[in-house]
Amino acid sequence: MDPGTHFEWAVCIGRFQLFHDAQLALLRQALAIAGRCAVLVGSARQSRSPRNPFTFAERVEAIRLALTEDERARVTFVPLRDTWDERRWVADAQQAVAELTGSARSRVVLVGHRKDATTDYLHAFPGWSVHDVGRLGEVHGKALRAALYTGGTLEASLAALSGQVPPSMLEFLRAWAQLPFLARLKQEWAELAEEHDKWAGSPYPPVFVTVDAVVRIRDQVLLIRRGRAPGKGLLAVPGGFIEQRETAYQSAVRELQEETGFHLLPSEMEHACQAMRVFDHPDRSQRGRVITHAFYFDLGDRMLPEIAGSDDAAEARWVPISELPSLEEQFHDDHFHILDAFLDINPA
Repeated sequence: MDPGTHFEWAVCIGRFQLFHDAQLALLRQALAIAGRCAVLVGSARQSRSPRNPFTFAERVEAIRLALTEDERARVTFVPLRDTWDERRWVADAQQAVAELTGSARSRVVLVGHRKDATTDYLHAFPGWSVHDVGRLGEVHGKALRAALYTGGTLEASLAALSGQVPPSMLEFLRAWAQLPFLARLKQEWAELAEEHDKWAGSPYPPVFVTVDAVVRIRDQVLLIRRGRAPGKGLLAVPGGFIEQRETAYQSAVRELQEETGFHLLPSEMEHACQAMRVFDHPDRSQRGRVITHAFYFDLGDRMLPEIAGSDDAAEARWVPISELPSLEEQFHDDHFHILDAFLDINPA
């Protein structure tokens, strides 16, 4: 692309967890080649977790604080949810930009840097030009989050971040740390790190296989509230790790029974099983590379059986499907999207 070309809109896409100097430089390059900039903030509806410590609104505020008054006037922030389906994700992004600009034919340039497989999306948007800004430093969000969680004291963490994030981000973190989230996130980060360390000596990166059960009766779906990290306190569908001597289906039925007490005759469960899908996005789980087989059971029109949370579930309950969109930000990992795949929730 001709560096002198001027566009109506530049688009920058990122999770900005947490916002750093390289991202600020990227936004400023976008504003140098376009009159306006749309910042699409990814993972906008994900629950708060070590990987996603800040909400959409918090990230918008952190970025705005780093911009000048003139820059703020030219930047618009757009929430972009995870769908774990690239074609749908690209379509959502382009629709959001078309609604913002008022036309699908506006002159748009996507600004970013192709560095690895996580940035393959840069060439997935038909009709948009691409401006590769090149390497803007060796700053990585995961390493910055690690510094935030492992610094011992807040000031030690901020000292480790200094020089890699805008000064305004340090002040934002001082204020944010007064909210009741950081201690829980640090604990969950430590528990995940301990789990990862157990596999550090493996000759190959581990790939885990899990199962999940989506159970529907009439207009209700069976959910649990997780009793353990990761995702303690968040909503999920019943599930867990596959056992050595079980099929995926057998493990799904067993986990369903163990976590909720839900039990029917084997013939009834087999008849109710309508579909199975594999969810294998590399980033779907904070545990690492986890591939799950999700089974969909539709029990039709019958009385809701009694259930109770047990094993890894602190709670089990029937939830009206119509209420799921309002609960999206309370779900663990990609479990809302597993439900959407079978139930066609059509979130707003």
